[in-house]
Amino acid sequence: MKIERIDLYYVEIPFIYPFKTNGINVNSHSCLIVKIHSEGFIGYGECPTFNQPFYNYETITTAHHILKDFLIPLLLHKKINSPQEVIKILSPVRGNPMAKSALDCAVWDLFAKKKNLPLYKYIGGVREKVRVGVSVSLQSSIEALMDRVNSYLEEGYQRIKLKIAPENALSCLTAIRESYPNLMLMGDANSVFTLDDMDLFKQLDDLNLLMIEQPLAYDDLLEHSRLQSQIKTPLCLDESINSVNDTLNAIALKSCQIINLKQSRVGGITNTIEIHNLCEKAGIKLWCGGMLESGIGRATNLHIASLPQFKLPADISATNRYFEEDIITQNIKLNPEDSTINIPQKAGIGVDIDEEKLEKFTLSQESFT
Repeated sequence: MKIERIDLYYVEIPFIYPFKTNGINVNSHSCLIVKIHSEGFIGYGECPTFNQPFYNYETITTAHHILKDFLIPLLLHKKINSPQEVIKILSPVRGNPMAKSALDCAVWDLFAKKKNLPLYKYIGGVREKVRVGVSVSLQSSIEALMDRVNSYLEEGYQRIKLKIAPENALSCLTAIRESYPNLMLMGDANSVFTLDDMDLFKQLDDLNLLMIEQPLAYDDLLEHSRLQSQIKTPLCLDESINSVNDTLNAIALKSCQIINLKQSRVGGITNTIEIHNLCEKAGIKLWCGGMLESGIGRATNLHIASLPQFKLPADISATNRYFEEDIITQNIKLNPEDSTINIPQKAGIGVDIDEEKLEKFTLSQESFT
């Protein structure tokens, strides 16, 4: 397929509720959307990084610069025989996986559409619906926290992920566990703990948590290995896994039992599939994390989570969890009876763009021919 034209949109969609986590308080989802035109087909991808470098070093501003001035010129007018070629084409630019992922995912969408297959079938997925959970941000009190947890459980979510910090982890997680002894419950630490918190980690062992996600430094593997060897709760790595090489090192060091695999964080679908295959061989469980994406990124993640080693509930919530209005025409809905979301069955990522909403939420747009 020849890449004929690429459109780049800077989009900002308001959240229903502000999202609060360690170091971040956001009221809207900012992202870059790419639209790639080829042979009568259009592929979509999303770069869901934040306005500030709180999660990783990429921001909307830096990703826009990298896409506009380097990545799009590398890809434009290329003749591509398979989506796996995109990684090599973009390889002269080091790093910047979220910017690269938008183009990589859009090309995978193109090829699946050309084959007239849903993306999950094109990549070898094994399920038509994905078990999901919900992420609960920091609340002002235990009472407010329990009100929020109760409301999500009433909606049908069966796994709760709580943002935690050393000062609140034990009290908040204990409150939830005492109310719900059998709930799938996990803590997401976003790198705010250290090995000096070992006694706290051992206390958390008593809560039968599904996992603790990224408790130590965002770029660490070694200390996570030391921590995992001393506690029984499974550790999950998120920010530490940005590449295939990071995954190989984490496996060798036994740094975790689980990986939160976000295709945007590792550069797109091609790298996601390679990491998935490594983890399948090593017995590392996967789950699909989210970056508060629009419907484009959310649909892409649903297809990714169909791969067989994604054993644990994904962070892919229904549209109404975050947005009153989205840029796709479909509402991604929770199946409350089993805490799942159906994977779109149309070709490619399987959703249709609401052009009016896209225009409404677009702050700037450029086309490259």
